[in-house]
Amino acid sequence: MRQDSLRLGAFFYATGHHIAGWRHPSSEADGGLVLSRYVGWAQKAEAAKFDLLFLEDGSGIRDGNLRSSERTARSTHFEPVTLLSALAAVTSRIGLVATTSTTFNEPYNVARRFASLDHLSGGRAGWNLVTSATDAEAANFGDDAIARHADRYERAEEFVDVVLGLWNTWDDGAVIIDRDSGQFSKPDGFRPLDHRGKHFTVRGPLNISRTPQGQPVVVQAGASGPGKDLAARTAEIVFTANQTLAEATEFYGDLKERMARFGRDRDDLKVMPGLFPVVGRSEDEARAKFEELQALIDPAVGLALLERMIGGFDLTGYALDGPVPELPEANGIKSRQQLMFDLARREGLTLRQLYLRIAGARGHSQIVGTPAQIVDEMEERFRAHGADGFNIMPATLPGGLDDFIELVLPELRRRGLFRTDYEAHTLRGHLGSRPARPPGG
Repeated sequence: MRQDSLRLGAFFYATGHHIAGWRHPSSEADGGLVLSRYVGWAQKAEAAKFDLLFLEDGSGIRDGNLRSSERTARSTHFEPVTLLSALAAVTSRIGLVATTSTTFNEPYNVARRFASLDHLSGGRAGWNLVTSATDAEAANFGDDAIARHADRYERAEEFVDVVLGLWNTWDDGAVIIDRDSGQFSKPDGFRPLDHRGKHFTVRGPLNISRTPQGQPVVVQAGASGPGKDLAARTAEIVFTANQTLAEATEFYGDLKERMARFGRDRDDLKVMPGLFPVVGRSEDEARAKFEELQALIDPAVGLALLERMIGGFDLTGYALDGPVPELPEANGIKSRQQLMFDLARREGLTLRQLYLRIAGARGHSQIVGTPAQIVDEMEERFRAHGADGFNIMPATLPGGLDDFIELVLPELRRRGLFRTDYEAHTLRGHLGSRPARPPGG
């Protein structure tokens, strides 16, 4: 794909990204537990030539106490690598990116899981590396509270090194399957890892050979200082949330500059912020679609979403139509908490206005308008070096995805900003990334 073209991900949240999207008639509300729904969405995204589809995940129900049964609509869905393994069989070109935490997994299992997905898909796998952030997740693994932010990132740094090391314990072409000589693989084609660190001791090698991409693509979502350092050192895609063009260009420039410290080229990493579009053939139509979704929000659900976004603080004692209170720094997702506070202060929002503001995009960019208006903002951010592409977050599935494909993609293509067909068969190929090579390769 040309370097002057956007990369696009289709971010599938089982019931759509709007918090009340499952209640809307354009949503297949049972999607989180029905494989055929995901098959249909994935095949639509592939027919539209998206670079990748993206699945988020967590290690439990992360919405605290369930004050409303509505909230479980966003809490029941398939484990993502299992799901993408199924989708690999019914797609052939689109990249397959799944979220897996470094906090409650072991590196050998993660390395094997994603190497298997890369083989199963013919070179289309990507691992979205995250650290878990909530006490609710910790409680599922024998802990009363989540580890400190700094400790989670220290573990993540070593975790990703072990995974990368395991993927590199096999050389390209190590498996030869020579019946005549009786040699299945080259005796010097793989080797132990022998990693011994603070958090992990892993002998290796991995028990699956080097993958079609050399190694799966590494995706990162952290925006804190440690998160950006980890991304600059290891990631090939960064999924981020920026509200303004100035924030986007500052984040983009900072991240790309950090890469030089680790001997990496700026083009080795693609910044793909989230984008929540609500599109209509006219501005009035788009606004009416959005207001229809907003009217479906239960205040208890909206407040609960906001509590999670600001780090798990209980807001029930505060007036919904009063200001957003001053709260201490969270131990959870620090960058998202700061984004919420910055947004509320910049726009003078009350608690109610803030949860309404984030009910769809949850802190990511939100554009409600015509195809031209949406593409104007996408192009501006791309040309200003605030993004290399976008992770599209449909309000409902399949309705929001259908709207984007039908209305926005033609405008992107008319401006020469997006492909009309795939030029490659692997996720690395779609991204224009350099092939991964083993040490010395």
